[in-house]
Amino acid sequence: MGRRKFEEIGNSLINISSENTSLRPPLPAICEKVRFYRLQRKLEQKELARALGITANAVSNWEQGRSRPDVALIPGLCQILDISFYELYGLKDPHQYNLREARHMEDYRKLKPVNRNLVDGLMRNMVKLQEAENIPNLIRLQFIEKPLAAGIGDPTEFEGLSDEIYLYESDEYRRADYVFRVNGDSMEPAYENGALVLVERVPNGMKLRDGEIGAFIVGNETYIKEYRTDGLYSLNRKYDVLRFDEDQAVYLIGRVLTVLDPERIASQSDVEKFQLLHE
Repeated sequence: MGRRKFEEIGNSLINISSENTSLRPPLPAICEKVRFYRLQRKLEQKELARALGITANAVSNWEQGRSRPDVALIPGLCQILDISFYELYGLKDPHQYNLREARHMEDYRKLKPVNRNLVDGLMRNMVKLQEAENIPNLIRLQFIEKPLAAGIGDPTEFEGLSDEIYLYESDEYRRADYVFRVNGDSMEPAYENGALVLVERVPNGMKLRDGEIGAFIVGNETYIKEYRTDGLYSLNRKYDVLRFDEDQAVYLIGRVLTVLDPERIASQSDVEKFQLLHE
C-alpha cells in the first residue's frame, strides 16, 4: 500500500487520497498568540529567538504546539511583542478600559500636573463619600484622660484639656458628654481600674439622687464616686467616705451612665469617613 499524502490546512489534516478530514486538537492559546503577535510585529522566528536568547527552533516548537514558553521567558516575550500577560494567554484583562474609560484617560493625560492633582483629589473624596454612605452613625465625645491641671474651679474649664473620641451610636451613648478613665480600684468591682466610663453632664444647680454614681472635682482631683447626701462613697469598702465641710468646693461634672464597651470605639477608617461627611 502506498504512503498516504496529507496537506495541513489550519487545524485539519486533509487525506489527499481519500479526501477525508481528520481534526487534530487545537493549539494552546499561548502558542497561537505567539505566532499571531510575532507576525503582527513583522518579526521572523530567528529575530524573536535572538531577542529572547533562545534558538529559532524553540520558537518554531512553540508555534507548532510541541512545547510552550518557559515561565521565566514570559515577561520578556510580552515586552518584545508589546502585549500584556492577558493577551498572550488569550484571557480577558480585568483592568482593561472600556471605551468611556479610555476617553477619560486620554483627557486626563492632556491635563497639566496641577489639574491632574485636582482631579486625583476629587476622585479620592468621591470614593470616600461613596464608601461612607454605608458606615454606622457615630457620636463624638470629649475624652478626659489626663490629670486635671491645678487651680481648676469650674468643671467646664477642663474641656480644653480633652481629646476627642468617636463611638458607634446607641440610645444610651447619645446621652453622654464625656468619657473618663477610671484610676485605681476604689470603685471595683463595678468600675475596674483602667475602664472607660460614659458621663452625662448635669445642668448647673441640679444634684444627683442618693445612690447615683457621679464624676466630681474636689480641689485638684477628679473622682468617680457614689453620691450620698453625707459624702462620696467608694464601692470598694476598704476606702473611707469622702466628707466635706462647707468651705470645701465640690463640683459635679456629671452622672456616670455606664462602662464603655471597647468594641463601641469607632475604627479609624470609619472616623475618617464620618469626618468627611459631617465635619
